[in-house]
Parts: sequence; C-alpha cells; structure tokens
Amino acid sequence: MGLRGGADVLVATPGRLLDLVAHNAVQLGQLKHLVLDEADRLLDAGFADELQRVLALLPAQRQTLLFSATFDAAVAALAQALLHEPLRLSVQAKHAERAEHGDQAEHGEHGGQAGHAEHSSPPAAIEQRALAVDEAKRLALLRHLIATHAWPRVLVFVATRYACEHVAGKLFKAGIQATAFHGDMSQGGRQNVLAAFKAGRLQVVVTTDLASRGIDIALLPVVLNYDLPRSATDYTHRIGRTGRAGAQGLALSFVTAHAQAHWLLICKRTDLQLPLELVPGFEPLDTPPAPMPGGGGIKGKRPSKKDKLRALAPPTQP
Repeated sequence: MGLRGGADVLVATPGRLLDLVAHNAVQLGQLKHLVLDEADRLLDAGFADELQRVLALLPAQRQTLLFSATFDAAVAALAQALLHEPLRLSVQAKHAERAEHGDQAEHGEHGGQAGHAEHSSPPAAIEQRALAVDEAKRLALLRHLIATHAWPRVLVFVATRYACEHVAGKLFKAGIQATAFHGDMSQGGRQNVLAAFKAGRLQVVVTTDLASRGIDIALLPVVLNYDLPRSATDYTHRIGRTGRAGAQGLALSFVTAHAQAHWLLICKRTDLQLPLELVPGFEPLDTPPAPMPGGGGIKGKRPSKKDKLRALAPPTQP
C-alpha cells in the first residue's frame, strides 16, 4: 500500500523485494542507485541466489554501492564480477584501526559497486577482555558482573534461540530486567524489545547473531559474548554494537576450556593479544580437551553446513 504512490528510497531484503516485483507492487526499470549493505551476509546461503535474481532485474545504467565492514574472498569475487572502474573509499578509525561502524565502500557506474575490508580490527574505543570460566558457572558469573558493575544496559550474545530464552529467563527470575531477542519472535515483538532496551526499560537483552548487524543502540556500554561467535567476522560485528560513533565501550568474552582453541583462532584472525583473566570466586577447574587430530580449526559445538552435508552423504563404494 505504501508503494502505490511511488517511492524515492526503498529498503528491502532480497527475498521481499522479489516478492514485491512478482506482485507488481514495484518496478525496477527506473532505478538509479543500488546500495548493497552488509554485503558479506548477502552472499550467505539463501541470499546469494536471491541477490543474483535481483541484479538481473536492474537496468544496466546505474550506480551501485557496496558496503561491508569485512571483506573476504567471496565479497572480493562479487566486487570483481560486478564493478566497473570502481572508486574505493576506506573509512578508518584512529590509530589506523578499521572501525566496524566505519564501513569501507567502493562505487562505480554500470554495475559499479562497493566496499570492503579484510578482517577489520575493532575501533580503539572498545576495550576488549576475555574471562576464563567453566561452562557451568557462566550464568552465575554473568549475574555477578551485572551486580558488581551495575551496567545500565548489556547486550549478551549466545549461540542458539533456546539459549536466548534460557539465559534471559534465569536472569529475569533473579530480579534482572532481561528478555530474549531472536528470529522466532514477530517483527513487532522484536521492535518492542529494541525500543524498551534503547529507552532503558530493559537492562539486559540476550540475543543471537540476529542483533550483531544493522542495529544501532546509542551509548550501549557493554557487549558480552556468553557463547563465542563462530567466526572472527562475527566477533567483529558483535562487539561493534558498542563503542559506536566515538563512544567508549566494553566487550567481554567468556572463554570456557572447550572453547579455548576457538578463542585463539579468533584472536589470530583479528590480530588480538588478550590474556585470559580470572574473576575471584569463579576460577575455572575444567581443562581444555586434547587437540583435534590433523590440527584442524575448532569451530565450536555446532556442526557446520559442510559437516551436516558430509553426514548426509551416502558412503562411497570401495
């Protein structure tokens, strides 16, 4: 209904945009500028095919801008295939550290696009710390930190939607104004949570990586990784929710014995040198598992997409 009178700017996900085109709600023949934000995510499974279908509907003569805080091989391939004599713009934080909120961009005419950054270093305004803790004591440590430091707002990242509900529920029962934020919630529910969090009516929001991108919460003081992210790129985006627009921020990561190897991999790929700190009363007793044979990287407990495909593949015949 809102598009009946036309629009100067339309913000859409690829799938929803294709749906609008299929129902004749929007026509793209007069499009002048295309902006691809969070370009690395648009190449994830489920988005890549939709993106190609959108690009096929666009006029050849246009300006395309591509923004990304990280620039891996897949984004580089997209830029190489679609850019025509692009202009690359790189916005860096102080001390030559690339800020997550200072995205890099490229643009050009006739399919020219934009942007990139390798594994971007977080801005200097973010203090990063890693806390060693046993897995079973993480919730107690989280409650202790919230009570000790009296943070007005904390964004807590976990690995699964179930963990969102579990951790948020435990905090709420402990008298902390906390709630979950994940993809199973309705759009209205998510908007209400964000509005309450920004207004200070919620002290803690427990979320999946759904909140790691595209969400700006002014003056958010603390981000905490209850579960470590699956990749260095996700780590950069998660902690980039704090320390925005020059404000100071704190990013804490819980590192269990099982996750130590994965944490070292994140540190290596983000150029971090963070010693594991001990919190009095929460000194870990668990020991790290033996290294995996073959020296492969540790991705975390959840199997990757490749792992799942291998498990489903029929056994090869001798």
